[in-house]
Amino acid sequence: MPVGTQGSVKAVSPEDLVDAKTRIILANTYHLYLRPGHEIIERLGGLHRFMNWHGPILTDSGGFQVYSLAKLRDITEEGVHFQSHIDGSRHFIGPKEAMEIQSALGADIVMAFDECAPYPADYDYVLNSVKLTSLWAQRCIKYQKDDSQTLFGIVQGGMYTDLRERSARELVDMNFGGYALGGLSVGEDRETRLRVISETRGFLPDNKPVYLMGVGTPEDLVEAVMQGVDMFDCVMPTRNARNGTLFTSRGKLNIRNAAYMEDKRPVDENCRCYTCANYSRAYLRHLYMARELLAYRLNTIHNLFYYAHLMEGIRRAIEADHVDVFIQNFFEAYRGNVQV
Repeated sequence: MPVGTQGSVKAVSPEDLVDAKTRIILANTYHLYLRPGHEIIERLGGLHRFMNWHGPILTDSGGFQVYSLAKLRDITEEGVHFQSHIDGSRHFIGPKEAMEIQSALGADIVMAFDECAPYPADYDYVLNSVKLTSLWAQRCIKYQKDDSQTLFGIVQGGMYTDLRERSARELVDMNFGGYALGGLSVGEDRETRLRVISETRGFLPDNKPVYLMGVGTPEDLVEAVMQGVDMFDCVMPTRNARNGTLFTSRGKLNIRNAAYMEDKRPVDENCRCYTCANYSRAYLRHLYMARELLAYRLNTIHNLFYYAHLMEGIRRAIEADHVDVFIQNFFEAYRGNVQV
């Protein structure tokens, strides 16, 4: 899922997203609550109409943003009092408020309000985080206003296997429509993350979607799919595009490199995106070095298409029972010799 934090995937239009084969986007409860406000969006017909996106939308709970952005947090069993990162104003979000905001936005998939533990964190802190997350999850079920929205629970537990198991089993008992793995990609090393994903996935049912939040690189996605993960979101394809890093079938390419000053080739000769069909590396480098706004749009279109095409390839490999071949070919090609 491309990340449309404030009702917009940065640098591209909804039409660009469709052309890039995007199927679903993520929007952010915390940010849209603060600006322009969920009541305004509701009065204007909901988020789909507000941003002219006709595909599915998933809204996160706001818990991670309260954890990572808000100043002066005060966490209680009722929810979180926090200070806006925009203007310092004081606010409160708990399970009831999270459900009301997401209902007003009109998302198709909504997330239960959770408490994201920092990394590293001691056992007792993470234990309390798990208890709060389960308590709030029950309340989110109670306060869910729109049955047409699919509600996901978010598994917490830090890097502790027993706490991940406890969180997962408590949420599974509540019978959510899907389950997210939260509290990862917060600074832990790759081996730890893969261990936690593998262990936690084993505690979740096979007949419900599993969503790994905030991950990640193409390698991360392929590895997590092998662990049984179905859904992902990350700012990486869009943020990296704005920083001049483009993903290709042979690895990453830094368009700022002087080697591309007169390079007539597209970013990726194996890519069918709008950018690669129409523009050279030389032109993209010129735009980026000149700080032309078109650089951000064209780079973002390519990266989003690359990610969508990667996931499409994984789906086809699963359907054809050729996953092992796909994985081998992916890593052999992606770790090639593209100049960065």
